[in-house]
Amino acid sequence: MGKFKESKLFFWSVELLVLFTLVLVASHTLFVFKPLQVMIQTLFAPFLISFFLFYLLKPLVEYIHKKLKWKRTTAVLIVFLLLILSVVVIVGTIIPGLISQITELIKNIPGFLQDLGKWLEENSTKFMINKEEIETFMASTDMSISSISKNILTSISTGALSFIGNIVNVLVVAFTVPMVLFYLLKDSGKMVQKVTKAMPLDHQEEVAGLIKKMNQTISSYISGQAIECLFVAIGTFIGYLIIGVDYALLFGFLAGATNIIPYIGPYIGLAPVIFVTAFDSPLTALLACVVVLVVQQVDSNLVYPNIMGKSLDVHPLTIFVILLVAGNLAGLLGMILGVPVYAVTKVIIMYILDIRQLNKQKQEFPTEMKEEKK
Repeated sequence: MGKFKESKLFFWSVELLVLFTLVLVASHTLFVFKPLQVMIQTLFAPFLISFFLFYLLKPLVEYIHKKLKWKRTTAVLIVFLLLILSVVVIVGTIIPGLISQITELIKNIPGFLQDLGKWLEENSTKFMINKEEIETFMASTDMSISSISKNILTSISTGALSFIGNIVNVLVVAFTVPMVLFYLLKDSGKMVQKVTKAMPLDHQEEVAGLIKKMNQTISSYISGQAIECLFVAIGTFIGYLIIGVDYALLFGFLAGATNIIPYIGPYIGLAPVIFVTAFDSPLTALLACVVVLVVQQVDSNLVYPNIMGKSLDVHPLTIFVILLVAGNLAGLLGMILGVPVYAVTKVIIMYILDIRQLNKQKQEFPTEMKEEKK
């Protein structure tokens, strides 16, 4: 009996029994964690946006504080004013144009579908499609402006409570984000010091180094992605204007927004342009593909290497696997956050392994390590 208690079989049996018990208890006491779940859901979006803006704006705050020798609070206030000015400019100039083009695009959807129907009829022999089936499909698809408007109004009226809830969430984000962002920018150094001091004395230096490395990885990724997406949005917008694509501002913005998703983002951004142009002007659709190809080549060969460098050091195949797994687990948000989360996790694991290797060397060769330090 004593030997069995010391065996691995007994150890893993106990571990599995404890795990099963915890899962069973948790499944019957989920109501206890409901307030915690609500709190996490409420704070997730504001804190996510706050941390994104923190890592985006931190390099600018550090530059004003350390290079220009201004007080940190003053540097934070200056950056806040620049951020507010940027938001005002975007809301005052870009947002109205986007809303106008979205409205116009919705109005023209029936026309796009008619072009699609005509194209299918003209090419029905190539694809072995019966013309009567096409006519039946087009007749059964009620995509008139009045129908679209009716569906939108019905959705709004039936989802009034949901709409009010979304407004409340927006207000929570609008009030929470500036406050959290201000204290993150102002007191991030103090927070790191407190976390470091809470660690055992022998590991404070390693923890401080790990936090610094994590911050560098996240900051370089977020700031690099922001610059890269901005370049893609502006470059695609200008290219679409040159070749005469309608809704160039909307599609340029969409190209920049979807570019944050590695590899497949450009194709997602290009798909609506193909749908709008392919059946009416195939040449314009082809030129749109050329525009995206040129912008992506410039981005891949000039912008990305100089802005992002090798900050993540993640193999392309690994990124592809992460996109598949994270996309299935958390949808679009998982595809966006999967790569940086993996990169940070990798930094932590590699740093811990390096520390363990260093400690092992200290134990094996204590005298030599002391002499090297001197």
